[in-house]
Amino acid sequence: MKFASKVWKLLVGVKDALALLFLVMFFGLIYAALSARPAAGSVEKGALLLDLNGVIVEEKSKVDPFDLLLSGEAPTREFQARDIERALRLAAKDDRVKVVVLDLSRFMGGRFVHLRGIGAAMDEVRKAGKPVLTFANAYLDDGVQLAAHSSEAWLDPMGEALIAGPGGNMNYYKGLIDRFKVNAHVYRVGTYKSYVEPYLRSDMSPEARQAYEDVYGTLWEAWKADVRKARPKARTDELAANPAGMMKAAGGDFAQGAKAAGIVDRLGDKTEFERRVAELAGKSDDDDLPYAHTRLATWLAANPEKKPGEAIAVVTIAGDIVDGDAGPGQAGGDRIAELLDDNIDEDFKALVVRIDSPGGSATAAERIRRAIQRWRDAKIPVVVSMSNLAASGGYWVSTPAQKIYAEPGTITGSIGVFAVIPSFEKTLADFGVTSDGVRTTPLSGQPDLLGGFTPELNELLQASVENAYGKFLAIVAKARGRTPQQIDAVAQGRVWPGAEARRLGLVDEMGNLDAALGHAAKLGGVGNGKWHAEFLGEKPDAFTSFIEQLEAKPQDDTAAYDFAGLVAARQQAQAGRALGQLEGLLGMRGVQAYCLECPPLPGAGVKAKNLPLVRGLAKVAGWN
Repeated sequence: MKFASKVWKLLVGVKDALALLFLVMFFGLIYAALSARPAAGSVEKGALLLDLNGVIVEEKSKVDPFDLLLSGEAPTREFQARDIERALRLAAKDDRVKVVVLDLSRFMGGRFVHLRGIGAAMDEVRKAGKPVLTFANAYLDDGVQLAAHSSEAWLDPMGEALIAGPGGNMNYYKGLIDRFKVNAHVYRVGTYKSYVEPYLRSDMSPEARQAYEDVYGTLWEAWKADVRKARPKARTDELAANPAGMMKAAGGDFAQGAKAAGIVDRLGDKTEFERRVAELAGKSDDDDLPYAHTRLATWLAANPEKKPGEAIAVVTIAGDIVDGDAGPGQAGGDRIAELLDDNIDEDFKALVVRIDSPGGSATAAERIRRAIQRWRDAKIPVVVSMSNLAASGGYWVSTPAQKIYAEPGTITGSIGVFAVIPSFEKTLADFGVTSDGVRTTPLSGQPDLLGGFTPELNELLQASVENAYGKFLAIVAKARGRTPQQIDAVAQGRVWPGAEARRLGLVDEMGNLDAALGHAAKLGGVGNGKWHAEFLGEKPDAFTSFIEQLEAKPQDDTAAYDFAGLVAARQQAQAGRALGQLEGLLGMRGVQAYCLECPPLPGAGVKAKNLPLVRGLAKVAGWN
C-alpha cells in the first residue's frame, strides 16, 4: 500500500511538473511574439479606415491574460474616443487622406458624449472637402448617430436601421429574495438612491421613475438634436415612434425603409461599398481590401502626439471606482492616488481630472479626492472635465476642482451612499439549521451571515452609512460654497443632467475636455504660450500591447452582424448588468457611492472571471 502511495505521489508530481512546464512554454512563446512583433506599417495614400469592431470608451481596459485564458475568447475590443477624434482631425489636414471610412459592421456601441465628439470631428473632415463614408449591416442608435455625420451612409440591402432611444426595463429581485428567504440588510441615505431598490421592491419607486424620466429624457433630446443638426431631413422621430409603420410603407423592406427615412443614403453590399471607396481613394493590389487604405493603429503610430510648450497633466478616472490597484478601465483608488502623488512634483502647470464613472467605493473615492486635493494644496490649479458619467463617487472625486466642466449629455449628481449585506438564517431554518452560542458583547461573532445580525450591528451599519453621507454633503458643500443643508436639498441620491446640474450649482460650465484644458492652462499661467496635455498613467504592458497590435491587422468580415446578430451580441450587456446587481447583493462590498440610473455601456458583457458564477446560476435556474 505504501508503494502504491509513493507511485501515486510520483505521478502527481510528474503531472504538476508538466503543467508548470507547459505554462512556462506558453508564456515564453507569448514573450517571443511580443519581442518579435513587427513595427506599424507605413501610411498609404488613400482612405483612413476606422474599423470600429468593438466599443468606444474613455480609457482602454488592461488585458488580463488569465481572464483571457479563462474565457477562451478574445476580449471585446475597445477604442479610446480621444484616439478616434485625433485620427479624424489629423485626416482633415493631411493630403494623404482622400476619404475616411467608418466600418460599423461589428460596432458594439458607445455613449452619447463620446459619439458627439467623434461626430464633430467627422464634420471637420467633411468641411475640409473630404468625403466620410459609413457602412453597416444594421444601424442602432449609436450607429445612426455616427452615420448622421457622414457624407454617405451605406446599408446592406438585407440590413436594418432602427432607433430605440434610451431606457428599458431592469430586474427586481424582491420576489426571488423572499422565495429563498434571504435577509437582504439594506442601509442607505437618499430618497432617490435607487441602487438598492431591486433588493427591496418588485417594481420601480415613484422617486426612481422621476429620476429616470428626467435623465433619459434629457439624453433622448440631446441625441435627437445632434442627429437633427447633422441630418435635418432625416425622419428620426417618425422612425422611432412607428418603426413597423415605416417598414410597412416601404413594402416590408427594412433597408428601403431606412433609406426613405433619410437615415442612410445608399444601399449596397460590402463589395459594392468597397468599389465606391476605391473610386474615391484609389485602387490597391493588396489582398486585404481593393482600395488603398491605412488603418487606425497604423495612422496613430505614424502621427505621434506632439508636445509643444508647457505640460497640463490629465488623470483619467474611468469605470467603477474600486479599492486597490485595479485598472486602467477601472478606477482603482490606490492606483490613481499613487499616480497623482508620483507626478505632483513634475512641474505640471495644472491638472485636469477627466471623469467617466458611475462611482463605486466611498473609501476609494475619498482616497482619490485626497490625492487630488494634494495638488490644490501644492498651489497647482485643478479643473474637472466630466464625460458621460460623473455620478455619486464620480462626483465625490470632482470636489477639489476650482472649476467643473460638464456637457449636456453628462449624468452627474447622485450624491448618496448605501450598503447591502445579506444573511441566510431564514433560508437555513427551512432546512432545520439553527444557530446558538455565547456572546461577550452585542457584536461578538458579527456579522453572522448564517445566524443573523444583532439589532446593535444593524444600528451601527446604518449609522456608518449616514456618517458617510454626512461627510459627502460636507465635502460638496465646502467645495461649492454652500451649506450641507442646501446640498442635501439637491442630493438625496438624485442624478442630474449636465445643464440642470449647472443650474443647481453642482457644475460651473458647459464644455468638453478641450475647454477644460484651455481653462486649466489659463489658470496655470501659460497665457498665450503653447501647451499640451500629458495623460498620466502607465504605458501598456507587453501583453496588452500585443493584443492592441491586432487592431492593425485585417479582420474577418464573416463576423459582421445583421440586426438579430447585433441585438444578440448586445444582450450580453443586459446579462452583465443583471450579474452586477447580484454581485451587489452577494459581493460583500463596503459603503458604496454608486449610480444605478447611469446607463451601461452598450456591448459591455460578462467578464471572464464571472463566467463560473453565470454558469452556476444557469444550472440552478435550469437554463440550457
